[in-house]
Amino acid sequence: MPEFKDITDEIANAARDVAYVVVGLGVLGFQRAQVRRHELTQRLAEPRAQVEDRLMEAREQLARRVKLVDSKVDDAITRIESTLEPIEQLLPPQARDLVQQAHAQVREAHQQLRNLLGPLAA
Repeated sequence: MPEFKDITDEIANAARDVAYVVVGLGVLGFQRAQVRRHELTQRLAEPRAQVEDRLMEAREQLARRVKLVDSKVDDAITRIESTLEPIEQLLPPQARDLVQQAHAQVREAHQQLRNLLGPLAA
């Protein structure tokens, strides 16, 4: 009978060793996957930062151009109103009221455009 016990002990020891090897390989595989994930995250971080920088530049450039257009529109409205003011004074009261309503609508439309553009027009 001692031989049977020795054989079962050897089988148990071999099974335990196999289990340890399997667990060890699993841990090593998991650690390796973590390292790969970390490396990939670092490799992708640089292009992402470049894209974010380009987007920021594009936003800033768009904001500058929107401000420029807003300024030009504001100047054009002021110029047109100041040019038409002497003519308005010569109009009959009803026509003058209509022209003033048109001015108010133009200013309102300009303000709505500013609100629509939000921070770009600020």
